[in-house]
Amino acid sequence: MRIDAALPLTSLREIPAIAQAAERLGFDGLWTSETQHDPFLPLALIASATERLQFGTAVAIGFARSPATLAYTAWDLAEASGGRFMLGLGTQVQAHIERRYGMIWPESPVGKLRELLAAIRAFWQAWQSGERLNFRGEHYRLTLMSPFFNPGPIPRPAIPISIAGVNLGLCRLAGETADGFHAHPYHSIRYLKEVVRPAIAEGAARSGRAPQAVSLIVSAFTATDPEQAEQVRSQIAFYASTPSYRPVMALHGWGEIADELQGLARRGEWSAMGERISQEMLETFAVVSAPEELGAALAERYRGLADRLSLYLPYTPGEREGFWRRFIADLRVAP
Repeated sequence: MRIDAALPLTSLREIPAIAQAAERLGFDGLWTSETQHDPFLPLALIASATERLQFGTAVAIGFARSPATLAYTAWDLAEASGGRFMLGLGTQVQAHIERRYGMIWPESPVGKLRELLAAIRAFWQAWQSGERLNFRGEHYRLTLMSPFFNPGPIPRPAIPISIAGVNLGLCRLAGETADGFHAHPYHSIRYLKEVVRPAIAEGAARSGRAPQAVSLIVSAFTATDPEQAEQVRSQIAFYASTPSYRPVMALHGWGEIADELQGLARRGEWSAMGERISQEMLETFAVVSAPEELGAALAERYRGLADRLSLYLPYTPGEREGFWRRFIADLRVAP
């Protein structure tokens, strides 16, 4: 199992030092997210500041960009880093795509994301092989690639693409065509075993692939003190209030709690939401442990299930260095 870190939300000026510290500490990879900043700009700095560290987006919003812009950015980052870049894409939800990005929400998000991945790969194939660009789908028609706009082949063109999701459609799509699946931090072990993994296997079977071809990439909620526990309760409640995420709670018989949280969110009663997350729910969706026992607890929870693991807590150099060293060491020696 590879051990990754989440990049903190910070100025681009800080990125090289953070990446170098993460590499020295022993992390395998570093992920950026698309929340308050562009997810790709830090990665160019990580590529130039490190030698071993893998890095990628977890995730960039695919429906906010064209396949061409994604293909060019990924190609350049892969070339600059010697093949260490990992492209992670997500759909976001309709309100954000339409009202924050000003883009059109598709009738079938799964169908459009499937086509987006194929279109990106069509660019890469054309650039690497010299073949004509000729991709024709429902959402994208791509037939123009003159030499002036062709970046040409790179030494390591096999750029992994992972997608993120919660429900069955995107899990199946990952099995069908992606190299990895980013499990939402709002998950339980039971949900991963009974819903996510079987759906990935179903999608893989459709394409004649082995389920093991798809890496399961996990970001885990953790609580190592009472203050963190309250923060995680609020985070779980926030995600549980999303209507499309209801099946996660429903699997455990807590569908009515999810409905109640949706109502609180609609009324803007954010402070009351965390109170609805019981201790049982907290321990179902998060690893609750003493700091010195967290690595072992995570290893026990995700052994044989996750291929890459990071904490929902970002890594900031100089903060809790002893905790991070022990966390990595304990996971490294776990059977």
